[in-house]
Amino acid sequence: MPRALLSVYDKTGLLALAEGLRGLGWDLLATGGTLKALREAAVAVTEVADYTGAPECFEGRVKTLHPKIHGGLLFRREAPAHRADAERLGIAPIDLVVVNLYPFEATLARPGVSNEDCIEQIDIGGPSMLRSASKNFEAVTTLTDPAQYAEFLDRQRAGTWSLEDRRRCALVAFRRTAAYDAAIAAWMASQFEPESEHLPDDLTLRLTQRQTVRYGENPHQPAAFYVASGAAPEGIADCDQIQGKELSFNNLLDADAAARLVWQLDAPGCVIVKHNNPCGAAVATHPMEAFQKALAGDPLSSFGGIVAFNRTLGVEVANAMAQSFWEVILAPDFSADALAVFAAKKQLRIMRMPKRWPAAASGLDLRTIGGGFLVQRPDDQFAAFQDWEVKAAPTGTKPVKEDLILAQQLAKAVKSNAIVLVKDGAAVGIGAGQMSRVDSVEIACRKAGDRAKGAVLGSDAFFPFPDGLELAARHGVKAFVEPGGSLRDADVIAAAQKLGVWLFFSGMRHFRH
Repeated sequence: MPRALLSVYDKTGLLALAEGLRGLGWDLLATGGTLKALREAAVAVTEVADYTGAPECFEGRVKTLHPKIHGGLLFRREAPAHRADAERLGIAPIDLVVVNLYPFEATLARPGVSNEDCIEQIDIGGPSMLRSASKNFEAVTTLTDPAQYAEFLDRQRAGTWSLEDRRRCALVAFRRTAAYDAAIAAWMASQFEPESEHLPDDLTLRLTQRQTVRYGENPHQPAAFYVASGAAPEGIADCDQIQGKELSFNNLLDADAAARLVWQLDAPGCVIVKHNNPCGAAVATHPMEAFQKALAGDPLSSFGGIVAFNRTLGVEVANAMAQSFWEVILAPDFSADALAVFAAKKQLRIMRMPKRWPAAASGLDLRTIGGGFLVQRPDDQFAAFQDWEVKAAPTGTKPVKEDLILAQQLAKAVKSNAIVLVKDGAAVGIGAGQMSRVDSVEIACRKAGDRAKGAVLGSDAFFPFPDGLELAARHGVKAFVEPGGSLRDADVIAAAQKLGVWLFFSGMRHFRH
């Protein structure tokens, strides 16, 4: 007669599975809450403590850690020596383990949870049984998810449950225990390892698929969106899609870029992103004004963009936006009238987003390269304005501090080489991703046109030669902020002084490759 051991935290589907197994002639073993639930439903079941002869102890910390359990799971049925040991020790085979684990990840996500509560939710017996059973998949089946129960019962009744099925279940179980252990290790590292600028020697990625997307950057590339297993939702994962079709791979990238940038702006702001670069950005006293200024920065490029606001979006803005085509609109909230306007555009994706946006998932910026991963801490810092060094200070009107700061913030969000021209709280010209910095300057000035006159320029990295500064000055740019650090800084400073423009060194580079 086959034997199953059931020990589940999540009781979903338990009763139907147990009754189905009993109907097929299986003996059942169970512990704790699982045992209680089955007995209350009048399902015939044997308590593990009665089966092993060893009572539960230490407030339930030790229940299934016993040779009759792990021996019954691990012994190889086809090996004569194993069969002899089993007979000598009185160990019967266990053919099925049904286990889902203590909710350690969910416990971590609870606000204000204590270390003691987290430690008590570290399951020991469950992962041990899953590993034992999965190692011996030749004879033993492991079920770790209620979604597996119905198929298992149906295939048992039909006599078609196979070795291939047991292998598949073993793989699922090992993936589950690997993710579980990684969650525990990550939590312990966050609690018990001192903070350090150094990255750990070993880094475990534990990701759970949140959703599939139709394809990746191109139609021939399969893709999906993953989140850190057990982590509290944040960023895109914490957004509420109110309407519109499914987000694409590129939508997700651009929505993240827009939201990350807009939440760095203190005043009411609007950011428009295309191809992972801002093409419009502005701050103002009201979201409507911010949108109009952001759109004016580059109306041509903005068409079909992803737009993010850091204030509630009202009907006035919705009516203005309805006149053009947008892929995604994000805001911390929307008025009912605004949603009514957007509802007429069924395909438009409307996202309610949280009021905090992470610089990177789990505090790490990861990129893949051939043969491995590059890992860094995210670029989540800015040099404070009061710490900038003034290298050229002509007489006359000083540049607007807020424009200089905005130029630095936007340059950080633009692909390098990045040049951003800002005037009156809005980007008026952006040059992105050029191999030559002077080419980025030329693009930004061309985009700005006459608006370059009196604008300030933010550069993500130093000017290697004076030519970029000289070109912008010829277009009327009056102030520059760059990190400094070039071997030819003296030449750049001399050019700024000669041309009568302001030059600030922030001391912090913001390359974005």
